[in-house]
Amino acid sequence: TRTGTKLSHSCPASDNKKLEKKRGPGKVGIIVALVILAAVLALIVGLLVWHFHFRKDLKLQKIYTGSLKITNEQFVEAYKNQDSTEFKDLANKVMAQLKSLYSEAPELSKHYISSKVIAFSEGSVIAYYESEFAVPVGQEAAVDRAVSKLNEMYNNKVRRVQQGPLVFEHVVSSALDTRLFSKARTRFTQQTRTAAEEIITSPGFPDQPYSPNSFVQWQLRGDPGHVLKLTFDTFNLEKNCSNDFVRVYDSLVTMDQFLMAEKCGFYSPSNPLSFISSRNVMLVTLVTDEDENFPGFRASVTQISRDSSEVACGGKLGGSSGSFQSPNFPSYYPPSTTCQWDIEVPNGKFIKLKFPKFMVSTQTVNCPGDSVQIVGKSTLCGQLPANTMVPVSSNQVTVVFKSDSSEVDRGFSATYEVFDPSDPCPEQFQCNNKRCIKPDLRCDGWNDCGDGTDERSCQCDASMIQCKTGICKPMFWRCDGVDDCGDGTDELNCGCKVGEFKCTDNQCVSEKLKCDGKQDCKDGSDEEGCTRDICKVSTFACNNGKCITKQNPVCDGQDDCGDNSDESSCDCGKRAFSKSRIVGGQEADEGEFPWQVSLHIKNVAHVCGASIISERWLVTAAHCVQDDAKTKYGQPGTWEAYLGLHKQKDKQQATKRFLKQIIPHPYYNHYTYDNDIALMELDSPVTYGATIQPICLPTATDVFPAGETVTITGWGATREGGAGAAVLQKANVRIINSTVCDQLMNGQITSRMTCAGVLTGGVDACQGDSGGPMTFLTNGRMYLAGVVSWGDGCARRNKPGIYTNVPKFRAWIKEKTGV
Repeated sequence: TRTGTKLSHSCPASDNKKLEKKRGPGKVGIIVALVILAAVLALIVGLLVWHFHFRKDLKLQKIYTGSLKITNEQFVEAYKNQDSTEFKDLANKVMAQLKSLYSEAPELSKHYISSKVIAFSEGSVIAYYESEFAVPVGQEAAVDRAVSKLNEMYNNKVRRVQQGPLVFEHVVSSALDTRLFSKARTRFTQQTRTAAEEIITSPGFPDQPYSPNSFVQWQLRGDPGHVLKLTFDTFNLEKNCSNDFVRVYDSLVTMDQFLMAEKCGFYSPSNPLSFISSRNVMLVTLVTDEDENFPGFRASVTQISRDSSEVACGGKLGGSSGSFQSPNFPSYYPPSTTCQWDIEVPNGKFIKLKFPKFMVSTQTVNCPGDSVQIVGKSTLCGQLPANTMVPVSSNQVTVVFKSDSSEVDRGFSATYEVFDPSDPCPEQFQCNNKRCIKPDLRCDGWNDCGDGTDERSCQCDASMIQCKTGICKPMFWRCDGVDDCGDGTDELNCGCKVGEFKCTDNQCVSEKLKCDGKQDCKDGSDEEGCTRDICKVSTFACNNGKCITKQNPVCDGQDDCGDNSDESSCDCGKRAFSKSRIVGGQEADEGEFPWQVSLHIKNVAHVCGASIISERWLVTAAHCVQDDAKTKYGQPGTWEAYLGLHKQKDKQQATKRFLKQIIPHPYYNHYTYDNDIALMELDSPVTYGATIQPICLPTATDVFPAGETVTITGWGATREGGAGAAVLQKANVRIINSTVCDQLMNGQITSRMTCAGVLTGGVDACQGDSGGPMTFLTNGRMYLAGVVSWGDGCARRNKPGIYTNVPKFRAWIKEKTGV
């Protein structure tokens, strides 16, 4: 027997009650559980039964809008009044026959509820109606097909239907957009008489915004033999058309088949929306949601004779050259229109058609909608590049323009000229696209043809970049970080010398300047990754003491500081919409650049531009305010400033201010144009509005890299030595590498200057643009990147424009203005 020592443990006494197995649920618990289980099962069974059996009884409201022609009735004036006995009698007959019409289709008759006649118009009598159906869920498509079949049966075959006293033709209907019948409705009727102008406005305009969650209709009528012209001189709705929108119909009922356009957002009065109907009726609808109500619209309605030049089109054209255009160009052409031009030039010559502007509905395969057909040659539609050219190998051609019943566009302008078949470009270079250009434009670095054929297989001179692809490019695009050649040739050999540090933007600075606490690279890259006090090189000092090194952190929509101080002063740089002659530019829309100022010598003409930076302060160029022998330009009393101006002839409509003081930069050099910036204080503050807003000022460390697109604006000369522009002009140019620019300008560029030009040539600021803004778009806001300063002529090739670099003067602006 084995013996050993038994280990004893001191344990607490066991609690026998705790060790007992817990009792299960009693009878009451079992009953409750069974009841819950039965309820759950009943719910599941109920849902399954509803889904498979009763759900078929769940019905959706469907409304179909339509029109039909009654051929055995003549229109009478009483039909325009819905409360007249004549209207009610005819409406009842139409509704009764519609019910009979739907009874022919089982898919419609079993879901039909009722119809309502909305209006009548001439021709013999056209009835506009709505029909309501209660359609079981899942059967909507079948009902849509049945309605479409009815349209085909009674429209394409022009089948006469006489199931009562009326004879119907052209029965057309389609499902109504649910956005148009889910709101409270308001209807207005407007009659336009000969030579009269009627005005329609959104409810509350101009004193208050339009109402939320509403649907408003304006039924517009004209006299027989006329069409209607609708022009919006004010249009300002929410930008998203899925929320608030205006629809214009070539009808008196909301049918998509006759929908001319759906519009939202802002349209400038200088480029207004204008529509023409195909008959003497038109319908305008305004639909709004529950949020963000805007000022709305104001529109004029006039009637035009069908024989008017505004809508007449087509005819015979001859001679050696000529032009023609779509009706109502450059505004929207009318629907349901056909125009035919028969062009014949002298025998032995061919025809060259050119379309300077071409916007004809949406482009789809084979152009099934609106189109321009060059008979025997091609069919055009969509939006085509400017000056699209079509040669015709004949001395005769027919051009046919057709628009269908919906979705109109701005149309086209066209020219034609003759050319000799044996020498299509006498003494000129012929591009592959048949365009003719001057011989000296070949291989000059600019795409004058439009298809690039004048720049292929070129031998470049010493002033050009010879790309490996055989293309020449202007020297000032070298080393700007953008591959202009397409093969990287213009960005080769852009490194720095020994002992120099290459900044991210390709600028070279001494290695000794890296991490010295000062930002020597324009982009600050020489101070990145350094172990030292971050605030010495910060791009923004927050109110809470935090320092930011991120490039361009102000007003970028992100709270980098944590106290939102980098986003606190951002009520600037916003345009009313989105979408100079600065040379090669185009006219700006009214209010597109609300910070632009026109500076006039008192009682004389425009002299310089300026930019609004606050209610009291403007920024302009110092060279604009230098006295000469005749005029004291440096004296505030010499000037008057026009704010919110668009056309120079409309000064009376702009806001005029006199000046309290002028502060040119103390180190301005009138020989070199260095430090070419000045401040102007207005004699009284201005009130901001749609056409008067401040431009955002950059921070002292903001960088506008080479290759970035900027915008210049002004009323300056439209060509070198030419007169000033009557309307504010705009143009896009590109920031140019400062080192290359300095070489092109013979060493005259300082760090306080920025160079900009445009690759396609012919765009620049010019006399009279001086002092105006060069703006940079970032984070949805426009910043004052530069001030128009000087240049070698205007828009000369390889001679970019020079602008004052505003970030370099940010501290000085703050010191003098507090802005």
